Amino acid sequence: MKFDIYGRFQLEVLRDEDHWSVYRLASGKRMPVHDFIIPPEVEPNDIARYLDDVFHEAAAPGKSVRLLERE
Repeated sequence: MKFDIYGRFQLEVLRDEDHWSVYRLASGKRMPVHDFIIPPEVEPNDIARYLDDVFHEAAAPGKSVRLLERE
């Protein structure tokens, strides 16, 4: 699942067996984010809300965390 975080950056979140893997997307590259962990019990439908809770300080008026369309 790919997410736009308040129009500031994009993350890809993938389920990897019993944990979530997080990648930062930029310029056609995908870089692992090692210092950010999504608890394994967070359900796929709750990822956007979790990201919003964590990154809310980066929010700007009229911007939100949104799931990007699947490619």
